[in-house]
Amino acid sequence: MKKFSFLLLLTGLIPLLASCKQNPDYFSHVSELRSDLFTASEEEFSLTVACITREHPYNNDGIKATLTDVVEITLEGEADEYRVYLLGGEQIGGEMSFRNTRGDFYFSQGVKSFPETSVTLRVEWEDEQREIVATSVKTENTLSPEKALSRALTNEKATLERMSANGSFQGEFYVRLLRRDKNYYYVGIVDRDGNMISLLLDSESGEVLARHE
Repeated sequence: MKKFSFLLLLTGLIPLLASCKQNPDYFSHVSELRSDLFTASEEEFSLTVACITREHPYNNDGIKATLTDVVEITLEGEADEYRVYLLGGEQIGGEMSFRNTRGDFYFSQGVKSFPETSVTLRVEWEDEQREIVATSVKTENTLSPEKALSRALTNEKATLERMSANGSFQGEFYVRLLRRDKNYYYVGIVDRDGNMISLLLDSESGEVLARHE
């Protein structure tokens, strides 16, 4: 009787084990994640605060490395220089660097945690300063990064099979929340040779709007 019960248990586990093998945790292979964006605009400038979890060192090689949390702030304005500080919590902020290639100002710093919903900043330029509240672009309908990746991979079964060996996925993903006229998700699929497939998704439905290989 015990042997029969064991066989029944084993038979029941086989489909479960097969299911686990067929459905790996792809999100564990994300090596860059832009999980949130906070935006604010004044007459003198506009800015964006991005919450990013990124591998270090950053390398487009299909292999996920150790992750670090970083806040990146970009600002567009007419002054010659800016300083920006996040108020409350950690001491985050300093002088921004001008990026000639993009025509904006940039600041980044490692953090222990990310803000939620909104964040208050102080912007300083010349002899002026301004406190401003930046709010998240996400809404209640915005997909989570996990769901966005899952939707992106729905039609990439052949790609995933090609990038798998012995039941293990051999690649990495980039998942980035974007803000243009509305919210989007960018998903990059990178193999061990550095080849990339880029997908643009609607942030609410998960529909793939564009694909580039």
